[in-house]
Amino acid sequence: MQTKLVLLIRSLLFYAGYYVATFIVSVTCLLVFWVLPFNKRFFLYSLCCQFILFWLRVCCGVTVNITGIENVPKTPVVVISNHQSEWETIFLYYLAAPVCPILKKELLNIPFWGWAMRLQKPIAIDRKKPHEALRSLLIQGKDRIQNLRLSVVIFPEGTRTQPGSVRKFTRGGATLAKETETPILPIAHDAGYCWPPRQITKYPGEINICIGNLVYAGEQSPKEITEGIEEWVRTTLAVSVVQGTRL
Repeated sequence: MQTKLVLLIRSLLFYAGYYVATFIVSVTCLLVFWVLPFNKRFFLYSLCCQFILFWLRVCCGVTVNITGIENVPKTPVVVISNHQSEWETIFLYYLAAPVCPILKKELLNIPFWGWAMRLQKPIAIDRKKPHEALRSLLIQGKDRIQNLRLSVVIFPEGTRTQPGSVRKFTRGGATLAKETETPILPIAHDAGYCWPPRQITKYPGEINICIGNLVYAGEQSPKEITEGIEEWVRTTLAVSVVQGTRL
């Protein structure tokens, strides 16, 4: 069993590579995005995500087990996932690429990384103003899906939760999907066991991620859609524990 010091050293090595890769990709994006077609720009972000996942496996011994990969379409979707760590923001932006990220607007002012993110046409919101944030999500999300043909990843819990727990889902993702007639791709995972929220140390192990069947709004209300997906996530997590797997 690895000591806490060894785990910390491996985690710091991972972060060194993580930040260097992010800086290199950010600078490259700033230099070449202007001459690339819009739909080709996301290749660089996807490449960076792949490297980070690879580097996490090398440095920290974190692997991934995916169920339901065949459910991921080649057309835009609204991805709705539980939120436990930073890992899923990296993995899902790679899985559903090209993706429009949702982030706090002040992050766009971070040198290099934030400047490069602006070129990705993100949905920048002010989380201190929930009603304004929802309005921005719907207006900008509709544009990104219908005009730019990008998927949108949403974490309806609003913040990272501890492994094994699920917060109540908000309805923004379901509302966006219904108004744009875009299918929802539901996701359940247990990334927090290997990449705990708000911690530097990473733990070796296997992250399990379950990709559900596409959900179409139809005649359902955003409330009904949200409750259905939240229940699916909770059930998926609970059933996996009963069966002896750690999802």
